Amino acid sequence: MEYYNYIKSFHLIFVVTWFAGLFYIPRLFVYQIEAYYKPSPDKEILGTQLKLMAKRLWNIITWPSAILATTFAIWLLILQPVWLEQPWMHVKLLFVLLLVLYHLKTHQFYKQLQKDDVRKSSNFMRLWNEGATFILFAVVFLVILKSAINWVFGVIGIFVLGVLLMLGFKIYKNIRGKNPNA
Repeated sequence: MEYYNYIKSFHLIFVVTWFAGLFYIPRLFVYQIEAYYKPSPDKEILGTQLKLMAKRLWNIITWPSAILATTFAIWLLILQPVWLEQPWMHVKLLFVLLLVLYHLKTHQFYKQLQKDDVRKSSNFMRLWNEGATFILFAVVFLVILKSAINWVFGVIGIFVLGVLLMLGFKIYKNIRGKNPNA
């Protein structure tokens, strides 16, 4: 069992890189969508470069990190099945399921944008970008506090964070409307 902490370390490393990819890819989507509406040749030059950046981020960092984080997590649960008896772990696994669904939906957006199939606005992608943040907050609070009851306070904190992010988004949108280069 002395290797448990090594497995846990790898799990955390790949969780961090997975989230890094999930935080950055919607930002690239924002830029791709905005480039799509630019005049030629900017549209083609930016579109090609942003699709390449998204492809590398998604296929070289985000997907492998998701797979490795999940693999190490399963390995940890096999080594310590007692965690599966804990109520906080059930809630955490629910959030992990939400993270996987978020990842898969983001993959759908990725595939569409790689084909220049723009179905969402850049503002939608700015909001979508916050989905991983909410999940990260919930999981970190659950893992650190190890309490399904204290998780309620974490959820309240997540909603407060959501309100603050929405407020920040509206302020940014107003500033950007006044100054498009902001």
